[in-house]
Amino acid sequence: MTPSSANLTDHIRSSLLGLAVGDALGVPVEFKSRSTLKQNPVKDMRGYGSHGQPAGTWSDDSSLAFCLAEVLSVEFDLHKIASNFVDWKEKGYWTPHGIVFDIGIATTKAINKLKHRVRPDLAGYTHQESYGNGSLMRILPLLFYIKDKPLNERFGLTKLVSSITHAQMQCVIGCFYYLEFARLLINLKDKLEVYAIVKKTFPKNLESIGVALDEVEPYDRLLTDDIFTLKAEEIESGGYVVETLEASVWCLMTTDSYTTAVLKAVNLGEDTDTTAAITGGLAGLLYGYEQIPGEWIEVLARKDDIEDLCRRFASGLEKQKK
Repeated sequence: MTPSSANLTDHIRSSLLGLAVGDALGVPVEFKSRSTLKQNPVKDMRGYGSHGQPAGTWSDDSSLAFCLAEVLSVEFDLHKIASNFVDWKEKGYWTPHGIVFDIGIATTKAINKLKHRVRPDLAGYTHQESYGNGSLMRILPLLFYIKDKPLNERFGLTKLVSSITHAQMQCVIGCFYYLEFARLLINLKDKLEVYAIVKKTFPKNLESIGVALDEVEPYDRLLTDDIFTLKAEEIESGGYVVETLEASVWCLMTTDSYTTAVLKAVNLGEDTDTTAAITGGLAGLLYGYEQIPGEWIEVLARKDDIEDLCRRFASGLEKQKK
């Protein structure tokens, strides 16, 4: 294994396990209010709770990310990605225990359209009902396929993958911000520097490829202000894509370890699994696999399958470069 392929494997492993562990921490308390969690905060991996699942169970966030990674380990094929999403919903593919126990409304509607042979990039809805975080939660594996490609290609592929379930431009932009932030984290490992660079370049980059600036305005708290200066009561943690991205970046920026970042995300309440999954993906990249608590990884459902997927994904991407 060359140093570059070893680094790729490590980055994939850190981010995907970081995502899945954050997700699993949030599953038992999904929909719990912030005030409830303030009285009984999550400090460790729990079981059962909101969905009646054993400790270490991850949700649709990780399932759909793994479905995406499986395809990208061989090639970029939007139809195969869509087919994996259908198989997840209908057959329990890449679920932790063989059943789907959590699925969003927009994702359900899009997958139903996919079942009726709607073209994948036309399956996601574009109206306000689809302002949710259902594509942001699963987009992270795409980072490793697009990270060395030109700007317009990175954005175009992000738009395609988001649009399978969420074609609304706010969702696409949220996914792209997340991937651009993660892309810089790989090389710089300095979250303040990364935040400053994205803040400076992101709107200009989108404008240069034809995205209207008014489409970017909902993200002003990330792109104009310094999100990390806000207080917890100013951060929302529901299912709206802008809120989720803000909350996840805020959790990363206001903590100093993987553990504190994901626990802070979970204890914001409401959409706990998704906020923690998105935070966990970034925190995994920033701090590395070794900083994810081993006892959390050990209890993770299908841990060995996830580790195997990470190796195959890295190996497949290396082969595609040749």
